Amino acid sequence: MLIIAAFSFILITALSLFVARYRKHLRKAVIRRSRETWAISIYEGSSPFELHPPADIKNPVITAEDVTDIKARFVADPFMIKGQNGYYLFFEVLNNKRNIGEIGYAFSSDGQKWQYRNIIIRERFHLSYPYVFYWEDNYYLIPECKNSGGVQLYRATNFPEQWKRIGTLINKKNSNSAIIDPSIIRHGNLWYLFSYGKNKSLYLFTSETLPGPWKEHPKSPLVTESSQYARPGGRVIDYEGFIYRYAQDEIPLYGSRVWAFRITELTEKTYREEPVSDQPIVQPGKEWWNRDGMHHVDPHKNFSGGWFAFVDGFSVKHTEPGRKK
Repeated sequence: MLIIAAFSFILITALSLFVARYRKHLRKAVIRRSRETWAISIYEGSSPFELHPPADIKNPVITAEDVTDIKARFVADPFMIKGQNGYYLFFEVLNNKRNIGEIGYAFSSDGQKWQYRNIIIRERFHLSYPYVFYWEDNYYLIPECKNSGGVQLYRATNFPEQWKRIGTLINKKNSNSAIIDPSIIRHGNLWYLFSYGKNKSLYLFTSETLPGPWKEHPKSPLVTESSQYARPGGRVIDYEGFIYRYAQDEIPLYGSRVWAFRITELTEKTYREEPVSDQPIVQPGKEWWNRDGMHHVDPHKNFSGGWFAFVDGFSVKHTEPGRKK
C-alpha cells in the first residue's frame, strides 16, 4: 500500500507541475498577443533576399481593421497563391473573443490592392501560419496548430472558401513535438517538411508521398537550441538551383527579424546549409506596423523578373493613428 501511495503521490505531483507549466506558457502567450499589433505588408526587390517597401503600394495592405466577419485583434503569417482569377492571400486572424487564431483570406485581381473576404478555417484549437500550396490539381494548406497534437493537412474542396482536414502528417507524440510552423517543399522525388520543436530546434521530415508515411531525416535536428536560426519564418523556395529557407529570429523578442539560409545539399540522407548574408532579410522598421519586429517572408517572382514578398510586422501597445478603411 505504501508503494502504491508513493507512486500516486509522484504521479499527481508530476501532473500538477505539467499543468502549472502549461498554464504559465499559455498565460505568457495570451499576454504577448494582447500587447502586440500585427499587420501584413508587401515588399519587393531584385531577389528574394533583397527586399524593401515598394514606392507604389501603401503598406500595410491588410490589418485587423479590414476583418469584417469577426472582431480581430491582429493579422499575421501571410501566405499567397495565384489562382485562375487572381491572387489569394491566406493568413492568421487572431479572434479577439476566442483569443485564438483562425485562418482568413483576402483577394486581389492585381496583387496590389487587397479585399478581405472571410474566415475559412476555424477549429477548437489555435491556427496560424497557413502554408498554402498547389499539387497535382489540388490546393493544400498546412497550418500551424500544435494544440491539435500534430501537423494537419487540409485540402480545398471548393477553393478558396471550403477546406477539409484530411490527415495528420506528423504526430506530436513521436516527433519531439516538432510540429510548430511546418514548412514544406517538393524536391527531387521527395517531400521535405521543416518544423520547430523541442529544445528550440529545427527538425526535418521526409516522405515519398504527401499523405505519408513521414519519417525523420537522419540529420535531424538540423539546428539545435537556437532562438535565432531554428524556427521557420516563411515559405521554403527553389531559386537558381538551390533550396532556401527563412528563419525567424526570437532575440531579443519573439518575431524580431528574419534570416535566410541556402541549402547546399539536400537528399534523403544528407543536409548542409549556409547563411545567405550576415544581414537579416527583413527587420524592424520605422512604420507603426513594424517598429518592433518582422517575422515572416513569403516570396514570389513577378512578371518583370523581380520579386515581391508578403511580410508581417508588429508594434507593442501601439495603434495606427487615424487609419480609415
